[in-house]
Amino acid sequence: MDRIAGRFGRVEPRASARSYLLGLLSGTERKNCWQLAEQAGHTRSGPLQRLLRYARWDADAVRDDLRAYAAEHLGTDGSVLVVDETGFLKKGRASAGVQRQYTGTAGRIENAQVDVFLALAGGRGRALIDRRLYLPEHSWSNDPERRTTAGIPEAVQFATKPCLAGQMITAALEAGITASWVTGDEAYGQDPHLRTVLETRAIGYVLAVARSTRVTINGGRTPVRADTVASRLPATAWQRHSAGHGAKGPRHYDWTWVHIGSDSHHHLLTRRNRATGELAFYLCWSPTTVALAELVRVAGIRWSIEECFQAAKSQVGLDHYQVRHWTSWHRHITLAMFALAFLTAVAADTAPGRPANRRYPACSNDPIPLTVPEIRHLLAAVFTPPAMTAARLLHWSIWRRRHQATARRSHYKRRSTDEPAG
Repeated sequence: MDRIAGRFGRVEPRASARSYLLGLLSGTERKNCWQLAEQAGHTRSGPLQRLLRYARWDADAVRDDLRAYAAEHLGTDGSVLVVDETGFLKKGRASAGVQRQYTGTAGRIENAQVDVFLALAGGRGRALIDRRLYLPEHSWSNDPERRTTAGIPEAVQFATKPCLAGQMITAALEAGITASWVTGDEAYGQDPHLRTVLETRAIGYVLAVARSTRVTINGGRTPVRADTVASRLPATAWQRHSAGHGAKGPRHYDWTWVHIGSDSHHHLLTRRNRATGELAFYLCWSPTTVALAELVRVAGIRWSIEECFQAAKSQVGLDHYQVRHWTSWHRHITLAMFALAFLTAVAADTAPGRPANRRYPACSNDPIPLTVPEIRHLLAAVFTPPAMTAARLLHWSIWRRRHQATARRSHYKRRSTDEPAG
């Protein structure tokens, strides 16, 4: 709160922001305004709802503070920016950007919001540092009525997911984030404009692409598919490297790389699963000459953003919101990201001198470093308010049921209005 208190001009929203953050860090089962208000000891949820919807404060300014905080506590030499998207399953059609679309969260087409995130991954940890809500072109970007109802600013126009990723990367670099690399999955690696943006800014990339991607070899003279290149390589071209440490130890794969294009800075990197033989492909570029091991390190870091999503959703309620408005969504997401960055920074600071990827011998009795879930559990115990009285519990039970009755009447009335007569 010391970091962001100045972003709130009045004491009321500042106090509400503190309650909201403590609620996100608490052990509350669902982190929506109702339960966060109850957790904080409030008699109603109004102050927290106003914080997300009507209070005067700039979520992008707090995002800037978050970005600087993450760089200060987690950034190191060789930090990597990671881009990816995640989905938030929703009912109805009123939430900003919602439509039936594919989301990896469900693994199928569902009614959902899909959002692009940027993470900073350094030697001390990783955290989400920026976010963009994806607006589908036809159902949202070109629908003035829906835009107005959801509070989408006029300046916000349709942009592809790789374009949103490029905007966040550019903003991070211009804000002084020192990162040597960018990595992401196929959705971003297949976009030539994003790769051009990164090369123009002289930041290296290791971006996943499909096996059918066509590259040029022999000094840029021979076009060929990526999987065809891999199939023609001799056994001696493959080298064993670890892509980093997982939950069960080092993640070893076979790797190979070849020069593509007409210069020595572009490479096609191929990973082969040692057990199944499955191949994965990456387009790589670096402003200077690098070793294969460095490209492997960056490729392995791509999965860190998935860990961020998992921690953000399970620990600080990234997906627990019940808001529809553009402003409310950005405010909740930003505060949840800050809560996660705080936990990650505490985890890094409580283990000085211990690299995040340190291997502990099987025979060691030393405890592992404090993890994000463990730190949140300890903080929740410290900041848990006194036990609620029976009167307070009944007050919230009555409040919830009255609110639910109001919502039910509204839904029934709307449905009866929508149904044709006769």
